[in-house]
Amino acid sequence: MRIGAFELTDPVPKLNEPYVFATLRPWIDVNNVGSMVLGEIEHQFDAFELGRIARPARFYDFTRYRPVITIDGGINEMSVPNTKIHYARREGQNDIVIIDLLEPHSNADLYVDSVLKVLTKLEASRYILLGSMYDIVPHTRPLLVSGYGMGQRALQDVRTAGAMPITYHGPSTYANLITKKVAEAGIDSAVFIVSLPQYVVMDEDYLGKVRLMEVLNTLYNIPIDKEEFDKAVRQRQVITERLKESPEITSIMSELEAGYDMRVRSMERQGIFQLGSDMEAMFWKSLDGNIGKA
Repeated sequence: MRIGAFELTDPVPKLNEPYVFATLRPWIDVNNVGSMVLGEIEHQFDAFELGRIARPARFYDFTRYRPVITIDGGINEMSVPNTKIHYARREGQNDIVIIDLLEPHSNADLYVDSVLKVLTKLEASRYILLGSMYDIVPHTRPLLVSGYGMGQRALQDVRTAGAMPITYHGPSTYANLITKKVAEAGIDSAVFIVSLPQYVVMDEDYLGKVRLMEVLNTLYNIPIDKEEFDKAVRQRQVITERLKESPEITSIMSELEAGYDMRVRSMERQGIFQLGSDMEAMFWKSLDGNIGKA
């Protein structure tokens, strides 16, 4: 079934007031945190593909987003970059829709309108945009999460998460209109961005991933895999060891920590308390398996 620019399975499944989890690559996907979180949700709930853009060349410049080709005596396969949608059912809970948004290079207005049409068709109850950006923060403290909500339930989600308010004026992406238009259509929209240390560049940032998963676990009952948590702990240890070889970063670490502590105290004076990353150790000492339930 064609809905806007998307080709969806026919018939489109009837879902139970689904939560829609999205990330926007590459705009807010530093160290691939948002992509990792979506991949984790897909894996946990055995999500099925619901659809993708029918003609991705209308939106994407394939000299910037390169297709991936497999050659063995000839061209065996070519994977073309695209925006894909998956879904999963949850017994007795809101179902889940996952949208891996790839920022368009052209026809952005059609792209935004097409996403809105799909979410309206699916009767989404929430739209949750997840991502990561660099910030002046140390890796030695719990990662901060910023966010905002549009709609009463989304605002409550942001308050419960203790997300720092986002105040920004500057360059953006046209695809940010998805959040605005979805909210105007009556679907509560929340945005959560985890702050990552500027001096840490990696392909798989488990610290950022687990931090966002903590938010999703508390708000939307998405489990946290203990193995992923263990990877985050090891990653933090590796970063600490490698920084010993970088006296420049080591020399400013105390300043980063002091600046971080000031931000947290300022938030607390405003009544904003971030979800307890400092409770990580207690979670995993007291639990043998994953936290939360599917």
